Amino acid sequence: MDAPLRIGSVELRSRVILGTGKYASPEIMVKCHEASGTDMVTVAVRRVDLNDKSKASFLNWIDRSKLKILPNTAGCTTADDAIRAAHLGREALATNLVKLEVIGDERTLYPDLAELVAATKRLVKDGFVVMPYTSDDLVTALRLADAGAACVMPLGAPIGSGLGILNPTNIRIIIERVKVPVVVDAGVGTASDVAVAMELGADGVLLNTAVAGAKEPVAMATAVRHACEAGRLAYLAGRIPRKQVATPSSPMEGRIV
Repeated sequence: MDAPLRIGSVELRSRVILGTGKYASPEIMVKCHEASGTDMVTVAVRRVDLNDKSKASFLNWIDRSKLKILPNTAGCTTADDAIRAAHLGREALATNLVKLEVIGDERTLYPDLAELVAATKRLVKDGFVVMPYTSDDLVTALRLADAGAACVMPLGAPIGSGLGILNPTNIRIIIERVKVPVVVDAGVGTASDVAVAMELGADGVLLNTAVAGAKEPVAMATAVRHACEAGRLAYLAGRIPRKQVATPSSPMEGRIV
């Protein structure tokens, strides 16, 4: 019933994208990536020593024959900072992919939308496949798509909050209106949040803390994988309309006697 997820020129089998931060150990991170079925993981350009070529390097724990690396510009607060980080990531990791983050508020980690759109325009011109982290605002999502973003990544809730999908109506409207893939990013707390995002029609979900911070991270990664698959299948199957009154499951009309 389904086709692989395409973001720009990239094709993904899994619709789960996982982070690489906050895990208790690299070994647990690897097990979570395997359990989730993901084939794309994010790496923070500003928080990882990209010049470390030793065997102890964090990047050596990522099997690039199986996983695509998605550099992200976490921690950047201006378009110029984010553009610089994106270029560093491309040079060090040999990829045109970038998860673009331009943070506007330190407490909520909400994006600076004006700077985000400006950075998207410039990076697209520089040949990047831009995947911008944005708010759940339709107008900004449309502007990002018009700027050449390969997808849009609206937040479900503040980063790391675990609050789930706070504004499902906003997410649904973005999905209906934007002509590029929509990947829900940030705020996921558990597997059911993933299912909700996918049932709304999201093309994928990106999460980190929900898995890395779980009591049993590998079990949560497994649950997330199943939730994503179930939510996507339910969306494709088509839910029944919501009604304000009851409808009998065994109606008298048309019954066989």
